[in-house]
Amino acid sequence: MRTLAALVVAIFALSGQEPTKKKPVTLEALSAGGMARMMAAMAGQPVWSPAGGRFAYRQGSMVKIYELTTKQSKDAFDISVLDKDSVQAPPAQEFDWENRRVSERPIQWSADGKKILVVSKGDVFLWDETTAKAEALIRTLARERDPKLSPDGTKVGYRRDHELYVLDIAAKKETRLTHDASSTLWNGELDWVYPEELDLGTAWWWSPDSKSIAYMQFDVSRERLYPQGDHLKIDAVVEPQRYPKAGTPNADVRLGVVAATGGLTRWMDLGETRDYLLARVNWTPDSKRLIAQRLNRIQNHLWVLAADAATGKSSLLIEEADPHWINMTDDFEILSDGRILRTSEKDGGFRHIYLHEASGKQKERLTRGDWEVTSLACVDEAAKQVFFVSGEESPLERQLWVVGFDGRGKKKITAGAGSHSVSMSPKCDAFQDSFSNLETPSRTVLRRADGGEISVWREADTKTADEYEILKTEIHEFKGADGTKFYGRLIKPARFDPSKKYPAVVQVYGGPHAQSVRNTYAGLSMDQVLAHDGFVVWQMDNRGSFGRGLRFEAAVHRQLGKVEVADQKEGVKYLIGLGFVDPEKVGVQGWSYGGYMTLMCLLHAPEVFKAGIAGAAVTDWRNYDTIYTERYMGLPAENSEGYTAGAPVTAAANLKGRLMLIHNIQDDNVLFGNALQVMNAFQLAGKPFETMIYPQKSHGVSGPAATHMRRQQLDFFRRTLK
Repeated sequence: MRTLAALVVAIFALSGQEPTKKKPVTLEALSAGGMARMMAAMAGQPVWSPAGGRFAYRQGSMVKIYELTTKQSKDAFDISVLDKDSVQAPPAQEFDWENRRVSERPIQWSADGKKILVVSKGDVFLWDETTAKAEALIRTLARERDPKLSPDGTKVGYRRDHELYVLDIAAKKETRLTHDASSTLWNGELDWVYPEELDLGTAWWWSPDSKSIAYMQFDVSRERLYPQGDHLKIDAVVEPQRYPKAGTPNADVRLGVVAATGGLTRWMDLGETRDYLLARVNWTPDSKRLIAQRLNRIQNHLWVLAADAATGKSSLLIEEADPHWINMTDDFEILSDGRILRTSEKDGGFRHIYLHEASGKQKERLTRGDWEVTSLACVDEAAKQVFFVSGEESPLERQLWVVGFDGRGKKKITAGAGSHSVSMSPKCDAFQDSFSNLETPSRTVLRRADGGEISVWREADTKTADEYEILKTEIHEFKGADGTKFYGRLIKPARFDPSKKYPAVVQVYGGPHAQSVRNTYAGLSMDQVLAHDGFVVWQMDNRGSFGRGLRFEAAVHRQLGKVEVADQKEGVKYLIGLGFVDPEKVGVQGWSYGGYMTLMCLLHAPEVFKAGIAGAAVTDWRNYDTIYTERYMGLPAENSEGYTAGAPVTAAANLKGRLMLIHNIQDDNVLFGNALQVMNAFQLAGKPFETMIYPQKSHGVSGPAATHMRRQQLDFFRRTLK
């Protein structure tokens, strides 16, 4: 190897050239490439035609259609032209604390795949492939929200000012469906916490026959108001947010059905609504019933109910309970004959696929083993097959598989060690496959259902790796003292010398329903900046993390912060055992749950962690929202000891290391009160700390402020660990 390297140098010397030296990854490089990376990731996301064979996508302002048979794209329409034709709505009088996970669809196909519904600046247009024109359907000063084309393509439903409406496209006639909304009673509109913690993106649904609409009505009057305020203005503006904290009232939610032509709403009798959660709603294909998934408040009991859309009467189909909690997903498909395909963690704690009769009785278990089905990609009813993504071969990977309705013929579709992100056509005839691993940037390929290549959609972008020295990420597998297997990722510093002792930064998230250590490409990142600045970078997934089954995740039940800190200590012990980390110079940083973990590590393992940066940290779980917190901790009144033990504010006197707190003053997720309360606790305990406060109305810091924040973070670790 040395001889070959010497030969390469000699060749360059004879040619009068020197080997091209790659640039180090710096804060400047990270800031310059951030927007470009984000735009590249968003470009070309497919919106599949229900008829199969093609998809729409955006390229700049142009919406294009890609045909799988010809492997060619064609222009459909320019959204910037529609923007000019839209009526500009006046600025809102009050700031709307709508959750970031609300999933309105700006581009929607008609069922026959010949028209596309488009939302532009709050107005609604319909593009017709036959005429190649986009017709304005709704142009008003108000914003039409969450519009959806009816399955038969003749109507559009939408929400305006907390009420539901339907437009007959041919007659251009608008019908108002609901009439009782107020500032606290919302029809077809989600509150803040449902999309955040139940991943529910909409609150109304067309019936398959286009004759009715099912909708959830949210009464948020009992939800507490948090006193958010905009302090950037000379005269500060009060902007209260409905935010239910653990132990306080949730919204009262009920499910109703109304005819698309208007009339009275028929309310579904699903049992008691107060202190229960309505997590999912599906129509049956015959439009006669609604299938509702209902959870108790602490989410360890699930009822799948069938409600008669005409009478409102319901019956129990499936019931499930767990001593810890039940994780909700969208993996729930109702077949044409009423049978149900769904995933569940009910047997052994690993999520697998089940087929139920229309009566609810379990008929088949399609997958099994000590691994997770992470999502259903497509259900091919004609072929009696289910396409699904799983971590069967490794919890660090994601691969696409297919299996028969009878559980036979399971076969892996994708190839290559790493992670596949799959978007599959509703006809299950093709999919877009984005693949990467630790060494390879993401490459996107269009494939047939059997995995065969149709065309390369986007080649891997190697420009960054060619220009910058992307330091290698290593995956480490090790065991804790009790034999638990853990996975960690490690980046060694630039110009690494194994004989030296380096400072280390432990990156942490550590909370439920998230996995940080994966065989996937990262490219330019803050981790690379730290490694080029001379730090060892380490991250591990402790118990409580996602990807290894509910039992691995449920170790944190009713005791958030305890098991996670113990496991992170095991990780640092392993890291120090590698021989090149200075045990007196170990820092930790994280955001959100990772910010919480940073505080818990500093306060409960000060002998291990000498400095930390806690971003947007929960500092007392009584401050956080109902659905997330109560799922893992139970009600505060029933687990006061767990809430106290898991609250950084109660352990402020333990602080010995250096600390920086970062928070947005109008964070809608982890409220700023968390930061103030822990600051007060540290001040009363006489403990020094640093703060960086930002004014954005979001959970994360973005734009130029993010560049500023990263510079402060790097400077902090230079000062405290070097």
